Formats: sequence, structure tokens, C-alpha cells
Amino acid sequence: MKNSSDEILSFQPLADNNAVSANPHIPSVSASAVLGESASMPDDVPICKGHDFNTACTSDKDNIDSIMDSMLTTGFQATNLGKAVEEIKRMRKWRLSDTPWKEGDDEALRDPAVRSKIRARIFFAYTSNQISCGQREVIKFLVQHKMVDVIVTTAGGIEEDIIKCFEPTYMGDFKLSGKELRKKGINRIGNLLVPNKNYCKFEDWVAPLISKMHDEQDAAFLEQAKELAASNGQSDEPLKPFAYTPSEFIARLGKEINNEESVLYWAQKNDIPIFCPALTDGSVGDMIYFHSYKRPGFILDIARDIRRINDLSVQSHASGQIIIGGGLVKHHTCNANLMRNGADFSVYINTGHEFDGSDGGASPDEAISWGKIRITAEPVKVCADATIVFPLIVSQTFAKDLEEWKESTKECVCWLED
Repeated sequence: MKNSSDEILSFQPLADNNAVSANPHIPSVSASAVLGESASMPDDVPICKGHDFNTACTSDKDNIDSIMDSMLTTGFQATNLGKAVEEIKRMRKWRLSDTPWKEGDDEALRDPAVRSKIRARIFFAYTSNQISCGQREVIKFLVQHKMVDVIVTTAGGIEEDIIKCFEPTYMGDFKLSGKELRKKGINRIGNLLVPNKNYCKFEDWVAPLISKMHDEQDAAFLEQAKELAASNGQSDEPLKPFAYTPSEFIARLGKEINNEESVLYWAQKNDIPIFCPALTDGSVGDMIYFHSYKRPGFILDIARDIRRINDLSVQSHASGQIIIGGGLVKHHTCNANLMRNGADFSVYINTGHEFDGSDGGASPDEAISWGKIRITAEPVKVCADATIVFPLIVSQTFAKDLEEWKESTKECVCWLED
């Protein structure tokens, strides 16, 4: 939908001889204040109109599709929801062939056939509550079918996915007493309930894996030390990393869980990196803490991960970002895109507000000022509960053309050297 606010504001008020303003029976000050002279609206400004169920009953369209089609002209956050759908369609449709080759560009990118096979790299970020709730199944769909390229989440977004492979999360109520739940060993996440035993099963599973990875880390370090000793420290070969990065640790969890219900399983299977710079801020961190008393020295190499996510951003001919929630996941994703002078396409879904200067509530326009979103972009923020709006967005985008997407992207890359 065209944003014509500047065009609307540029129109002039009605002339003094207009039928309203020239009416001698109405005091001029009242006519001006109450009836208010107005400009004529441009012909291309959309009219506000919502969903007509009478028409929908006789239409061949699916009811959800019909409702979603009316969102753009419903107003308020419904319109932003409609704009988010359009923005995601644009980021998925983009090809380098949309931009003409010009002198000074890489010669290897001159061939139109090559340019038509280069698409935007899609960064997808979400907070842990999206895995705690039923949104996990929606996210799993995207990852299972390789419809996103890079994931950023928090520690809870990692461990809750694994925990659900062992035990379910239950429906509760926002008003349940915290005191009574604590006595019963039940944790509340909003109106969801997670028994303590769920975390115990996760910890029983992950503790031996941390020990095993610690063994592998030490073995890699000793092998490198032997090579250095054999060369008397004169080797020209660069030192090899011997510690796991958080993203490698997460991929290992996905491989070891070997459960098709898991987001982590599909991410490692489809080679989609999951970045979690605050991996220790949760149950995983608890287990690493406990492990450190039993056996100090296990390392997670965060430096290589920041290099990796930033390189993925820089090595993108165009990038899109879909960010559910705020805080770490929002900033880490946007900051990676800053390395390429901003994302070309952006959709925020959160309920944060900018009055307190928080990054979580910051608008897309603020991100433009930092270079995290390009000045040529048309970003969208939907201020709503993601559990309501994101499944609707997916229904009109990723789920709408699954087989067509797979076919059209079969030989596509996000960077020529990929």
C-alpha cells in the first residue's frame, strides 16, 4: 500500500468561497473551528474499509485469506500487519537481477542469469517465549523447509526446544498463585506451566554431553600443542580453534537430540546457524556452572561467533530481518546488519514502546539513524502479541507458496561464493 502521507499534507485548504466557509449563516470562526476546511484527498489514497463477511460468504477465497486481504485498509495495527505481509513478500521475492549491473560492479555478477539466482539472506530472530508457547511449531515449519537463513535467539529459545522433546509444557492461567506453584515445583511462563522435572530431564541429558564436548575440546588442544612442540614453535600454520562456539554447541544439541519435533534438529540438518550470544543465561548456563566445579576449563568461543554472524551479513547482496520481540535478539540481529550498512527489508513484531529509550521499543526509524536498516528501506513494526499475528503472517507468506519457493530457490544463493 502506497504511503502517501507527505502527498496528503502538501495539499492546500479549500478556497474562501467554498460553500462551507462562505456560508453567511455560520460565524466564520465556528465554521473554521468546527467544520474545519479540508484539502481534497489524492485519488490514490486507499479508503478505510474492513472485512465484509457478507461478501466473504459468497467468495471462493478461504476465510483467513479474505480477512487478511482486508487488513491493509482496516487501520491501526491491522494495517501494519498487512504491511508486514507485503514486506516479507518483497524480501523473499528479491533477486539481484532486480538491480541493474553498472560499471564498477563485480564482473562476475554481470550475467543476468547469475543475478537471477542470488536472493536476499533472511535473518530470523525470536525471544525464548516464542519457543515456550505454541509458536514453536510455526518456527519449526520455517526452519524445516529452509525458509530462513540465520537465526538469533536467547538461551530459553535453545533449552525450551530441547526440553519439549522430553516433556510437554502445559496450559495454565495468568492468575495462578506463584507461591502455591512454587510449593508444587511448577514454573509459570505467562499462562503456561512447566514442571521442574522437565528441567531435570534436560539437565540429565545435557550434563554428559558437556563432559563429552569438554573431552573433545581438550583433545583438540593437546593435538595442536603436540604439533607446535614438534615444530619447535616455528610452524607457519595458523593456530586452529579448539573450543566450540555457542552456535556450534547449539548445532551439536540439535544433532544429538535427533527429534523431528525440534527446531534445533532441523536447523543443524539444514545447516542454518543459530546464534545465542547469551547462551549461559538459562539452564545451559546453570549446567556449565555446575560442570565448572567438577572440571574447570570448558570454553565457549563467542569471538568466532560474532565474526561468523557479521560475515554472513556482509556477504549478502541483500538482507531481510524478521524480529519477534526485543532485547538481545533484536539488537544482535540489527547490529549484524549494520556491518553491511543496514538491512534492505525489516519487520519488527513486539509490544515495546520508545518513550524510555530502550532498544527493545525503538522504532525502525531509529534503526535507520544507526545504519542498521537502509535509508531506502520501507520497514514495518507491528505492535501486537506475536502469538496472534505471526501465524497469520506465515499463512500469507511462507506457507502460501511452499512448493513454489522450494522450486524457485533450488539453485539460488545469498552470496556468489556460497
